[in-house]
Amino acid sequence: MIFFFPILSGTGNTELTGLFVEKPPDSVVAITGTDVTFVAKVDSSTLTRKPTMKWLKGKWLDLGSKAGKHLQFKETYDRNTKIYTYEMKIIKVVPGDAGGYRCEVTAKDKCDSSTFEISVETAQQEEHEDILSAFKRADAGEDEGDLDFSALLKATKRKKKPVEEKPQIDVWELLKSAHPSEYEKIAFEYGITDLRGMLKRLKKMKAVEPKHSEAFLKRLESCYSVEKGKKIVLTCEVVDPNAQVKWLKNGQEIKPSAKYVMEANGNIRTLTINKTTLADDAAYECVIGEDKCFTEVFVKEPPVTITKLMDDYHVVVGERVEFEIEVSEEGAHVMWFFEEQELHRDAQSTKYRFKKDGKKHTLIIQEATLEDIGMYHAWTNGGHTKGELEVEEKELEVLQDIADLTVRATDQAVFKCEVSDEKVTGKWFKDGVEVLPSNRIKMSHIGRVHRLVIDEVKPEDAGDYTFIPDGYALSLSAKLNFLEIKIDYVPRQDPPKIHLDTTGNMVSQNTIIVVAGNKLRLDVEITGEPAPTVVWSKGDQAITESTGRVRVESRKDLSCFVIEGAERDDEGNYTICVTNPAGEDKAVLFIKIVDVPDPPEQVKCTSVGEDCATITWEKKKGSSRWTKMIEGVLYEMRVFAVNSIGLSQPSLNSKPFMPIAPTSEPTRLVVHDVTDSTCTLKWLAPERIGAGGLDGYVIEYCKEGDTEWVVANKELCERQGFVVRGLPVGEKINFRVVAVNIAGRSPPATLGQPVTIREIMELPKIRLPRELRTKYIRRVGEKINLVIPFQGKPRPVATWYKDGQPVDTKTIGVRNSNVDSILFIRSAERDHSGKYELVLQIENMEDRATIEIRIVEKPGPPIKVRVTDVWGFNAALEWDPPKDNGNCDITGYTIQKADKKTKEWFTVYEHNRRTNCTASDLIMGNEYMFRVYSENLCGLSEDPGLSKDTAVIAKTGLVHNRAPYKEMDTTCVPKFTQPLVDRSVVAGYSTAISCSVRGFPKPKIIWMKNKMIIGGDPKYIMQNNQGVLTLNIRKPSTFDGGKYSCMAVNELGQAEVECVLQIRRKEGYGVEGGEGGKLRELGEWKRGEG
Repeated sequence: MIFFFPILSGTGNTELTGLFVEKPPDSVVAITGTDVTFVAKVDSSTLTRKPTMKWLKGKWLDLGSKAGKHLQFKETYDRNTKIYTYEMKIIKVVPGDAGGYRCEVTAKDKCDSSTFEISVETAQQEEHEDILSAFKRADAGEDEGDLDFSALLKATKRKKKPVEEKPQIDVWELLKSAHPSEYEKIAFEYGITDLRGMLKRLKKMKAVEPKHSEAFLKRLESCYSVEKGKKIVLTCEVVDPNAQVKWLKNGQEIKPSAKYVMEANGNIRTLTINKTTLADDAAYECVIGEDKCFTEVFVKEPPVTITKLMDDYHVVVGERVEFEIEVSEEGAHVMWFFEEQELHRDAQSTKYRFKKDGKKHTLIIQEATLEDIGMYHAWTNGGHTKGELEVEEKELEVLQDIADLTVRATDQAVFKCEVSDEKVTGKWFKDGVEVLPSNRIKMSHIGRVHRLVIDEVKPEDAGDYTFIPDGYALSLSAKLNFLEIKIDYVPRQDPPKIHLDTTGNMVSQNTIIVVAGNKLRLDVEITGEPAPTVVWSKGDQAITESTGRVRVESRKDLSCFVIEGAERDDEGNYTICVTNPAGEDKAVLFIKIVDVPDPPEQVKCTSVGEDCATITWEKKKGSSRWTKMIEGVLYEMRVFAVNSIGLSQPSLNSKPFMPIAPTSEPTRLVVHDVTDSTCTLKWLAPERIGAGGLDGYVIEYCKEGDTEWVVANKELCERQGFVVRGLPVGEKINFRVVAVNIAGRSPPATLGQPVTIREIMELPKIRLPRELRTKYIRRVGEKINLVIPFQGKPRPVATWYKDGQPVDTKTIGVRNSNVDSILFIRSAERDHSGKYELVLQIENMEDRATIEIRIVEKPGPPIKVRVTDVWGFNAALEWDPPKDNGNCDITGYTIQKADKKTKEWFTVYEHNRRTNCTASDLIMGNEYMFRVYSENLCGLSEDPGLSKDTAVIAKTGLVHNRAPYKEMDTTCVPKFTQPLVDRSVVAGYSTAISCSVRGFPKPKIIWMKNKMIIGGDPKYIMQNNQGVLTLNIRKPSTFDGGKYSCMAVNELGQAEVECVLQIRRKEGYGVEGGEGGKLRELGEWKRGEG
């Protein structure tokens, strides 16, 4: 029973605002065990898109994810009024359904909501008990069943037993004191259906008495809500920033993983749950020692909507029905109903089948019956659709009815009928009694035809016969009449008569055509009294054999002439003669033997093309042109002769041949050059060459106006260019080029206009490349290869000069062609520097181009390096430029200093352009030496210029009375002044570990990983800078983590320090950037230190 807002405990708001046309009432009181339906209507006439409706309980719980047997949602749309109707139905209300509800509708930028309250009351029980109900059988309905006195006796016995009253238990007190992991157990034990609603109220009750925490500054929120598949972050704040926390889920400790990421940043502790599922819907705790804070995570599953609705079906009995729908998510749960009854998969019955294919769900009814008529429903937690099934009975059409029969004794009676459905079976009846098969009575069903055959009919077989199809209210009836004939014997004489059948193999009245190899059986009916004598003959020869290939068989009133495997020799005239005392009859037949033709002869191929060939043959000469052949493939042909009888044997194979075609014409034929007696032509290969390949080209020419073409090349030209020589000066000549292969000549490629044979004078011109128009600089030992293109006709003369003199061809290579000149030096020397000039001459015309080549090398050292002045902590230096500047300008100088004690050189200045400088910040009491390198385009000089004198920085203002010198012992055992420090780094980022050591004599440094000496592995770089030791590790991986140690050893002893290097995987970082990523990095580093 469904109540539509049965009791209103307040006055609802009758004014409709926003999107709602009709809202649920503000307050509804429902009775437990009844059904309640809430209706909301939305006007979509002003909306641009379909509105979205959500039913919520409280502030956050989306009821769409709870759709099922208890909660059902329905959505309909009226096209005329453009109003959407949304319904929420609560099946069999329980006390846990009480609370505040809200329906919320959104459409793009518009939103509206309505709140209402549901109160649940228990049904009032009648004071007196229905005594008859105690006597009803357990399996009986409301109106049936006998009184069960044994049950009454048991009931009375049960009433006599004292009932122990159980003490009232306050579930709220149990939940307050229980652990969150025990909530579900308590709910199951005490029948709590709305555990979440009770936990929500429990949270409000606990909030009244806040408990002070010594470990937490800010506890977890009371509950969190997240959509399925999204990420959620649980955050709390602790008092001690170094406190270690544990995270629990339903009382079980959570281990860090890709799904659960735990981070610590100062006082903040966070637990991130990635890609939440329904399994993450649980109670969570953060524990510090004995102190805890709790929360609950609710995972909302998005409602599954129906994207393709169910269609109606109209079928006949026995047809297959498939109700198909599509839902919004794969793997969704769909419930199927027939009327109000849910359909389930039954192993014992195959009537209903359920099929899932991705988002498609199908209900299959194998063979529909009249009982299946009705409405079928499909429900998801967010949608509903229905379809109607109509089933009609099949109509059977009678194509041929049974006919009445009248037969004589020993004859055969055949009843035959034909119906429209070949699958229909049926039964035969005689006078209302079913006919059963026997040796004399046979029943058959072939396709749509049903037969009843009765052999050797007897008088008792007469009667009414009926055929009744199975499953149809239809019957076909006919009557069998038995005919008795009484004959009085009167002897008589009839002359013989031959009855020839003019149908069948007879093409005319007396001619029979037989295919060679086939069997001829000629049955000739003969009548006459008494029985006549039959004689068969071919020409004058009588045929008397009753066996063999050609024979005569005699039967009652029938003479059979048989030829087994007819041959061409059997052709001729055959005579049949019948005689008896009453007369004679004769007939002449001509038997013609036909056969397949003989095979053709002399099959040969007369011509071929690109994809065709012409074939000819003799013996009834013929020819044919075959197409769609593959070029370059060998073929053999054979021919069959065909007549109306069939195919002949194949002819002998022709000789092998190959379809080949000439190539297409050459492409892009152009004139490259013309002189007074020659013409140079160039072209490209044909676009299509084919299987015949390309043997070469033939070049032909003729004078303008002539039609006779002259071949210019005696042999085939294989290159794609040719110089035609011996042409008359001033004549206009046409040229063409033909490609030749095994199939012959291709179409010619012809120039568009004739060519005048006369050389055109062209001034000489040097095309100097851009990079050679400035000074060309190369280093000593490098290779020089200058290519200078030019133009001019006739061919110009190119000459190279160096500094006005012809170049020496022994050291410098020169090569000239028609279009360019090449200057080549295999190994450049400084002597090759200078100005090179290329002179291009044609008769009295010329063109010149100049190229300046400079060969450079490193400069010599500066000379006369000296200390000119020393004052305070400074020293003034001067020097002279080097004698050899390397054939280019000096770009600067590099000055270095060295203390005479350590003799280690340090750079003071680089790229100093002047020939003097001042060295500052010198140390008092030290004596310094100096050296200077000169620098040019090739780099620093090989050797430096050393200063002959030194700079002594004297101590000023103090008079020191030297005590007797006593040599001090400076030797000491190696000792680390700064140890190695443990580190935690991210894999893939280079890192370094450092320490410092002192000791004399200078100790030897040994780096070790896990007590194994690190050798010359290029992954590690070891440095020692005045006692500061550094080990650089390039892009470490997780395998590079471990214990690293550094050992310093000299002759007095050794010392060792060690540290732990932890390599973190990149997955340790969060997905977000910014401050969140830094917090997680810090958290990982602190865990690494711990």
